[in-house]
Amino acid sequence: MKYTRKILPIIVISQFCCTSLWFAGNAVMSDLILNFNLQSNALGQLTSAVQLGFISGTLLFAILTIADRFAPSRVFFTCALIGALFNAGIIWNNNTLTTLLILRFFTGFFLAGIYPVGMKIAADYFEKGLGKSLSLLVAALTIGTAFPHLTKEISNSLPWYYVILFTSFLAILGGFLMFFLVPNGPFRKEAQQVKLFAFLDVFKNRKFRSIAFGYFGHMWELYAFWAFIPLILNTYKSFHSHATFNIPLWSFLIIAAGCLGCIVCGTLTKYIKTKKMTSIILLLSCICCLISPIMFSTNSSSLFLSFLLFWGMVVVADSPLFSTLAAKNTSAELTGTALTIINSIGFLVTILSIQLLSFLQNNYNPTIVYVVLAIGPILGLIALNKKATQ
Repeated sequence: MKYTRKILPIIVISQFCCTSLWFAGNAVMSDLILNFNLQSNALGQLTSAVQLGFISGTLLFAILTIADRFAPSRVFFTCALIGALFNAGIIWNNNTLTTLLILRFFTGFFLAGIYPVGMKIAADYFEKGLGKSLSLLVAALTIGTAFPHLTKEISNSLPWYYVILFTSFLAILGGFLMFFLVPNGPFRKEAQQVKLFAFLDVFKNRKFRSIAFGYFGHMWELYAFWAFIPLILNTYKSFHSHATFNIPLWSFLIIAAGCLGCIVCGTLTKYIKTKKMTSIILLLSCICCLISPIMFSTNSSSLFLSFLLFWGMVVVADSPLFSTLAAKNTSAELTGTALTIINSIGFLVTILSIQLLSFLQNNYNPTIVYVVLAIGPILGLIALNKKATQ
């Protein structure tokens, strides 16, 4: 037990460092548009490229059962190094939209060996208290996702590419920490051979299916919200000239608020069943989607920012709860594959919602379009409560 307590902080720190690659491009999006003569819709395209890369990576990892056949720490380390290199490629002076899309695609591809593999490593160490452990891991993902926005604000007087180089450095550091300090966990069961259709087998479990479809509804909202936070803030400022808040700083704070949500919900699962807690959080984020047009109309910047902070807390707080439910309803030798495949499909859903939101943002009143994000939580609640596991 003492040993695993020392391991968890290392896993969390490594996850934070490596997932900073995810939104590194978003944090400097205005600089990329200016320096490489990109169109205004580049935000949706480059964000979707990362998501598509992640989908491709997780699908391949799931088909080949990579996380279950090989030492997960080594997989994590290798993907962290390669992902950092592709991320750093953004600073090349001769980049075009095509090369940037390729670089972001492969950054996402190798994130497939970081996020779900990190959860697999946690599951190998924590048979009991898995919900709390995964909550800390998703909290680390949340801070890692938000961190490039803070880095952008802190280094505002420095060239934009410092943000990219720093996030790549963090990913390399996280990879080394995981490789050298986190051996195979005591509950790891290694898959002995390639089972090309093992990722399909997990869906034969009715309870797992219910959880997975609930998770897909959650993912419809999550990354679209995260990706568009700077635009949400900018839209509010354009309608309310008195608003003077700092967009990069508040983008960081709103996304990072999810860290607190994850930790609180992970702790509450000691007293409230995981399924019930998941449903409560999913309902709260759904309500945020539905009332977003009303909040855009308020003249109080403080109220609007407080609303976004709350939304930022609940939009991701159910993510570790879904992962916990999925891990507990899968055989130990296929835990990595199960977590990887639902991530793959879940991120495919994010591409659809991001592209839809990008289209609506450019063609309709931007203060009302975020209502469409409620579609995911509504369908997720229906799926989750269709005789899902406790």
